[in-house]
Amino acid sequence: MKLHDSNYRGFASDNYAGAHPEVIAAIAEANGGHQISYGEDDYTKQLQKLMRAQFGEQAETFPVFNGTGANVTALTSLMPRWGAVISTSTAHIHTDEAGAPERISGLKLLTVDSPDGKLTPELIETQAWGWGDEHRVQPAAVSIAQTTELGTLYSIAEIRAIADYCHARGMALHMDGARISNAAAALGVPFRDFTTDAGVDILSFGGTKNGLLFGEAIVVLDPSRSEGLIYLRKLNMQLASKMRFVSAQLIALLTDELYLTSAAHSNAMAARLRSSLEAGISDGSITGLSFSQKTQANAVFGVLANDVADRIRERVRFYDWNRAGGEVRWMCAFDTTEADVDAFVAAITEELAR
Repeated sequence: MKLHDSNYRGFASDNYAGAHPEVIAAIAEANGGHQISYGEDDYTKQLQKLMRAQFGEQAETFPVFNGTGANVTALTSLMPRWGAVISTSTAHIHTDEAGAPERISGLKLLTVDSPDGKLTPELIETQAWGWGDEHRVQPAAVSIAQTTELGTLYSIAEIRAIADYCHARGMALHMDGARISNAAAALGVPFRDFTTDAGVDILSFGGTKNGLLFGEAIVVLDPSRSEGLIYLRKLNMQLASKMRFVSAQLIALLTDELYLTSAAHSNAMAARLRSSLEAGISDGSITGLSFSQKTQANAVFGVLANDVADRIRERVRFYDWNRAGGEVRWMCAFDTTEADVDAFVAAITEELAR
């Protein structure tokens, strides 16, 4: 029994999209018969091979249920009980994980303000101090997101500079890759170029925002910096008994570059949304709209009056990002169509004209 209109599209989150048909097919193909539970199945073994092809032979992959679990468990494996993680103040681990890093892991987050959601060695340095001081939590890791919560993108050189800074001071580098496929599509390079080869030590590999039904993975890129994940995954309630169904989805994403096709499409739809609105601003048909961030992947951040945003939202759902400043976020997904974008642009244009 279907309870929803399958033609409805929103621009609130790429999590609103359903699962990609190839992912659903992969789950069905993995079904039937018996497979050893808790990761000893054929699908998880194959996923290990595919991830090593992407990230290097040293890579170790741990499928998990969700992104928060991936982030918290990965970060916990990097540091002692007295360790801290440096991140931006807009990072998902700080703003959208309900305190899970602090409450579940017991680690401390040291946050830095950043106008574009990106860290630099200079910004990290404002919190990277106090080693040996028993009165201060000890900075042990840095976490960056690729792409960031503000939809911006790190270049390979920027990640390399951060990694070098961290490693010179004994800190590890974690990447929140909830939208790592969008980053790969935007950069036009393989995953390895901006992760393993750029000095990232551990990665939360996202799938749900790019067509999976559920599931992400922790990928350890430098095993010497991570400890105890085989125990921490269970301790943090992220060990799937029927792991083959998580692994099968990730296999589908990595097969025939489905991850890239899907992410490139969602990026292209965001670019279409941004360019269409900019064209309206240029020709005068749209007034009262500006943009607060670059559109480098599948997110568009706009600024407009709250009452206008509320009227548009009655027609097409999206989220306020900073209501005090009139900032909103519009997200595109792997199944967003050109017609969806054009209809949304028309709705924005009509409501701004009222």
